[in-house]
Amino acid sequence: MRRLRQIAVTTAVVGVLCVPAHAETRDIGRDTLAADDGWAAYGTGTTGGAAADDAHVFTVTDRAGLVRALDGGSDTPKIIRIAGTVDADTDDDGDHLDCADYATDGYLLRKYLTAYDPRTWGAARPSGPQEEARQASAAKQAERVVLTVGSNTTIVGLGKGAVLKGASLQVRNADNVILRNLDLRDAYDCFPVWQPNTGGLGDWKTAYDNIWLSGATHVWVDHITASDRGHPDSAEPTYFARNYLRHDGLLDITNASDLVTVSWSRFADHDKAMLIGSGDTATGDRGRLRVTLHHNQFESVVQRAPRVRFGQVHVYDNRYVVPDGGEYRYSLGVSTESAVYAENNSFHTPGHVEAADLVKSWNGTALHQTGTLFNGWPVDLLAIYDAYNSGSERDLTADVGWTPTLHGKIDSAGTADREVARGAGAGRML
Repeated sequence: MRRLRQIAVTTAVVGVLCVPAHAETRDIGRDTLAADDGWAAYGTGTTGGAAADDAHVFTVTDRAGLVRALDGGSDTPKIIRIAGTVDADTDDDGDHLDCADYATDGYLLRKYLTAYDPRTWGAARPSGPQEEARQASAAKQAERVVLTVGSNTTIVGLGKGAVLKGASLQVRNADNVILRNLDLRDAYDCFPVWQPNTGGLGDWKTAYDNIWLSGATHVWVDHITASDRGHPDSAEPTYFARNYLRHDGLLDITNASDLVTVSWSRFADHDKAMLIGSGDTATGDRGRLRVTLHHNQFESVVQRAPRVRFGQVHVYDNRYVVPDGGEYRYSLGVSTESAVYAENNSFHTPGHVEAADLVKSWNGTALHQTGTLFNGWPVDLLAIYDAYNSGSERDLTADVGWTPTLHGKIDSAGTADREVARGAGAGRML
């Protein structure tokens, strides 16, 4: 791969970019996915914007430049390089916007809480003036923070400090997309909605994933870092006896998305990290949701790493880190008609987390697992799960109905653990 001076790395420069003349970086904008690198390599493979002409290669330094480069989610081949920090919560002049700037039509959280207090409102969904004002306010925020990525697009970070803050990158009904070397932070929802009956107790529902794949195909996500950095949900208050959540998923893959590879990435400091599959009744997902996860680190993640419905998901050479004192529920979620093939993953947990806690099943029947390390010791997660849950939940079987063939070298869990600790995440590939 040729090396380029950063100052000459693009033809079209959007925003102000000042880079020392001597600074160099490898040009990753035209990289394509290797022929055997997971499900995204299937069929035509994944090339992103590698075919872009010089007029559609951009370096962006602010939200306005990024929006222009994305071109409304057009399918024109394009390469977008992000330099420095791009804040999605800004107006057209680049001035930062906060939640008060988005609030409209008389929305006030205090009034919203008074109107829909379950003790007086009951179990019905919110309706009326304050809910209408919340929806209008949420729409104003969505206009700024939702960024639609079209087909044949590559978005990469320049160097070690490329940050996209406050945005929800959404790949909807698009094909052939590459996202690499980006620190995606704090897709913060200013206007969560109260859902009284969720989980029997009610809960707060948020709107934005850092990355959302919906009806997307041939997508490669590589060397990204996704987190709530800046606004952890643990620091939010409690309303109606539930944490006032501000974040949804870090990376959700839903609505019949297919042929996705997620590699060498770091998912951190979050509750529900990765959902694969829309819901138990979304039968249109059958035969889709083929996803490979390898060499990723899930750190300080409470659950969904991933949770799978319907999909054929290969999970290998990943590293899981549960901090002492942090909340934890499970890592591998086996749900309706899922077929998870897990190989050589390592888990680091404090003493109160047992190996039986690593897997959770909701109507799922199958999990293939081999080569798992739990705090340095080999374990059979399937046997432990079935023994621990005997008599209380349906036993899982190792027959998932398929065997992965699209993958690179699969290292031992111990080797992968060390390599992922050093190399996963944004800014660690150059």
